[in-house]
Amino acid sequence: MKLKKILKDIPILQVKGSKDIEITGICANSKLIAPGNIFVARRGSKYDGACYIPEAINHGAIAILTDIYDPSLKDVTQIICANINALEGQLSGNFYRMPSRELFTVGITGTNGKTTTSFLLKHLLDHIAGPCGLIGTIEYIIGRYRYKATHTTPDVHSNQQMLREMVHQGCHSAVMEVTSHALDQKRVEFIDYDVAVYTNLTQDHLDYHLDMEGYAEAKRKLFLGLETGSSNKKPAKFIVANQDCPWKAFILRDLKTPIFTYSLEKEADLRFIPLEFTAAGTSVNVLYQNQTTPAFFPLVGKFNLYNCMAALAVGLVRKVSLSTLLELARFFPPPPGRLQPIPNDLDLKIFVDFAHTDDALYNVLECLAQLKKGKIFTIFGCGGDRDRSKRPKMAKACAAFSDLSIVTSDNPRSEDPLSIIQEVIQGFGSNDRYHIEPNRYQAIAYAIDNAKPEDIILIAGKGHETTQAFAHQTVEFDDCQVAKEICHNKCLNPVGK
Repeated sequence: MKLKKILKDIPILQVKGSKDIEITGICANSKLIAPGNIFVARRGSKYDGACYIPEAINHGAIAILTDIYDPSLKDVTQIICANINALEGQLSGNFYRMPSRELFTVGITGTNGKTTTSFLLKHLLDHIAGPCGLIGTIEYIIGRYRYKATHTTPDVHSNQQMLREMVHQGCHSAVMEVTSHALDQKRVEFIDYDVAVYTNLTQDHLDYHLDMEGYAEAKRKLFLGLETGSSNKKPAKFIVANQDCPWKAFILRDLKTPIFTYSLEKEADLRFIPLEFTAAGTSVNVLYQNQTTPAFFPLVGKFNLYNCMAALAVGLVRKVSLSTLLELARFFPPPPGRLQPIPNDLDLKIFVDFAHTDDALYNVLECLAQLKKGKIFTIFGCGGDRDRSKRPKMAKACAAFSDLSIVTSDNPRSEDPLSIIQEVIQGFGSNDRYHIEPNRYQAIAYAIDNAKPEDIILIAGKGHETTQAFAHQTVEFDDCQVAKEICHNKCLNPVGK
């Protein structure tokens, strides 16, 4: 595509050099530049992209997006803009021809529930409207192709590129998890969402946002974008929101976009009345448009009902009948690492879950407490180089339902694992039972060695992740595989504790 076509309709722009050059792509990583690319010389928190312009040119960049003109650069076009972050999304959107306008595009944001809701919604949209693409924490699904995710919400160029590829692969819709970091860093600019879903807001990422108000304001940007980013080529947009979250009013204040609400506790457009929680799933009465319909969902726990409601609500605003949605929901697939049961020959009830905030951990344990016949053993830790204030809160959440809390390492990164653990255990009360084992493998083994068939073991914090990050290395570590291995070895050597 010619540069002049990419720059079309972008005002207040200074260009030094030819606009008649052929552009092959846009990239902000000088090491990944391909011949004919535009290099985005963005200033980050640690690095200044301008320092990598020579390397980018050596790799074949023929145009540079920069905030300062450099007269020493020859044979390369310079696109000068004071706010590179603001322009980057539009350049990428133009290059990939705004693919979100050709898809029914849904963005999901919130502290917890994004991944499960996105998988459930993809299941519905696959059956309602044909193939649905997905961009999220676990993987990127583009037509027939699946890729392991590197970020929940990738950079702006990857997002636009994947959305365009979804169109090429015959997708009719796309579901995206949208993080607060991505919204703050403008990674989803010029994505034309049809529906934006708000799941909830609880404490997380305060190492980045500093306080809950800043965190909430970042989430709010997704919904503001519905009102400012419309192409006028799509039907009416909707917000789908959790009525029970106390931050809803703050985040969705003064918006003109119609809001469809869901709830377990309050009056809402869609409401569930729980009837029975079992290990196989949950039975509810569905209240919608003054009618009550019984339904069953093959997902465990109260917190998953919110995820189910969010997915169904998107279908309802898309004018799909409730009966059709409930029939499809009977076959909802559980995403990897979300209360995932671990099969084993010891007859132990072992679950792996991604819960890494106090609210998520409390919700998962509350669910398991309704199913327990014996004790609950919970293995958890807190990540290093992250919000330290939530560490004792994780201990309190764990102790609320656990008979024994096993505190271990969970991606300590540059911090000392023992120092993190010491901050965690400050949240335990004098009567709370806990055991410290910094080695995560040994922590899981300890729970398995001490559990009986009537007990429940929850391995929390990492879910689908397959690595453990330390200060000087990242090692392979998959909670699911480790638990299976320990159980298998114990079967081979049953007396060897």
